[in-house]
Amino acid sequence: MLDELRPALIVAQRETRDQLRDWRIIFPVLGLTVFFPFLMNFTAEQALNFVRQYGASIIGERMVPFLLMIVGFFPISVSMVIALESFVGEKERGSIEPLLDTPLKDWQLYLGKLLSSTVPPLIASAMGMSVYIAGLVRSGIPLPEAPLLLQIISLTVVQAVLMVSGAVVVSTQTTSVRAANLLASFIIIPVALLIQAESVIMFWGDYNTLWLVVVAVVLLTFLLVRVGLAHFQREQLLGREIDVLNIRWAVKLLWNGFRGEARSIDAWYRKTLWPTLQRLALPVLMVAVLLVISVGLGWTQVERFNLHANDITSPESIKENLLTLTEAAPLGDFGLVLTIFWQNLRALGIALLLGMITFGILGMLPSMLTLGIMGYLMGVLAQRGFSAGLYFAGFILPHGLLEIPAVVLATAAVLRMGAILATPTPDRTFMEVWLACLADWFKVMIGLVIPLLFAAAMVEAWFTPQVAIWMMR
Repeated sequence: MLDELRPALIVAQRETRDQLRDWRIIFPVLGLTVFFPFLMNFTAEQALNFVRQYGASIIGERMVPFLLMIVGFFPISVSMVIALESFVGEKERGSIEPLLDTPLKDWQLYLGKLLSSTVPPLIASAMGMSVYIAGLVRSGIPLPEAPLLLQIISLTVVQAVLMVSGAVVVSTQTTSVRAANLLASFIIIPVALLIQAESVIMFWGDYNTLWLVVVAVVLLTFLLVRVGLAHFQREQLLGREIDVLNIRWAVKLLWNGFRGEARSIDAWYRKTLWPTLQRLALPVLMVAVLLVISVGLGWTQVERFNLHANDITSPESIKENLLTLTEAAPLGDFGLVLTIFWQNLRALGIALLLGMITFGILGMLPSMLTLGIMGYLMGVLAQRGFSAGLYFAGFILPHGLLEIPAVVLATAAVLRMGAILATPTPDRTFMEVWLACLADWFKVMIGLVIPLLFAAAMVEAWFTPQVAIWMMR
């Protein structure tokens, strides 16, 4: 194993040495790395002095670790240009052909470039955080506790590797540095949103949740590295000269993947949709297990987030709300049906978008949150003396028999999309694989999920309230 890794380490050593000797890279990174922590130290000191005047020192104290995280993130975002031009930059300069002619394997070359692109951002980030911490000590500002400090350092490291991994993938799939820099926004913006979410967790004070974020980012980074290794081919890197937006080709490929060899609706269900459903067997099982776990996790949160509004969960209040719902949605009125249908369809669309940028991981989030809330409500009702089984049978089961399988199928298609993108496909490009996965998602949605969701919306609007009222007598 070490003999296999040695060529990759040699490439990483060569690339890192060249980067550290280039003053056009070192001077801006060092200048910003040293200046920015001083600015954050000044900001932290002024914020603490301001909030102490109003007895809200806890806000200033929790701002200190947040600013430390920003100090660690800033050099990474600046020096990410090294990763963005790791392959495409050398291609533009004409210096990549000798490297590609070496007997190195594709994965050794890719891993060496990845390691060399990771070292400068991590060094700059460590320097920035060190200067910031030294400034805190000099100013007499209390440092974050050791566990929180370890969390911030861990978050900074994994986010650096995540951004660099994404940038190297972009560098292998583009034909110019300009295009790579434009596509970098699809890396920086999601990570910036992630940092905003982490800042909310920090100000909330629930630091244990940050470890879950670290695990999630590590998993996503692993998938990004896997995707890069799976779709890196030196022949394609040299063969592409310019990126052309060929919408007709993409639509044709998507349509062919959706239609398959079928020439009629009946043949489409038998020859195209059915094989797709067979390929979803394992993802469906995984999604079903995770959704059951989500219900259990929601149930366990009852004691932590207890509802004190007993009138909301009283039998009289529930029955009154059900009667109001039945009056608002008489049989044959499609207003509420369309509202429910659109809400469910929109949630699955959001799951697709989240899954596309996280290789299926966050595609599970909408359905898991929904089932988690259902488990929480079942736990609340059980705490009030209701039967959780009765609640499930009356309030969920009538339309859930149609809606839950539809959600599981759609979510499984998104989960499989991430797995396929991380699987080596030597005979197809990344875009071809992505369009094929998207075609499979459309097959499942149009063939089964949308009809099931519409039928479930009709049941939920017209029949579920009636069943619930009957079971509450």
